Amino acid sequence: MTDIVDRATRSRMMSGIRGRDTKPEIIVRKYLHAAGLRFRVAPKNLPGKPDIVLSKYRTVVLVHGCFWHRHKDCRYAAIPATRAGFWQKKFEANVERDERTNEQLADLGWRVIVIWECELTTGKLQSLVTDIRFNIQHPSGT
Repeated sequence: MTDIVDRATRSRMMSGIRGRDTKPEIIVRKYLHAAGLRFRVAPKNLPGKPDIVLSKYRTVVLVHGCFWHRHKDCRYAAIPATRAGFWQKKFEANVERDERTNEQLADLGWRVIVIWECELTTGKLQSLVTDIRFNIQHPSGT
């Protein structure tokens, strides 16, 4: 299947995709704040500039987009038909970087919690926040 827009338009569209303060991140931050959890956003002193850092609990929360971070078996993680080779390399590099960052954070003593974009449905979000609270308050339970 070919792209429905020209290359310049597609390039402009893709360059507009944000790296931080995305809608999913803001939703998670809102729920964490409402739950009484205080955090920092994208600190530069940690590997990978994690989305949300709960310093008091030495926990980072990464809000991953299913498409960009390749959520396994997720319907939103389909590879585009146009320039499939390019996308495959791009996604592999993203996943490798994620694994490397998670390992570096763990080596520094940080607990890493990943929330996938598709998990941010109304019914699941409160449950995710409850799970995060439990995990940070009961470190041996992870």
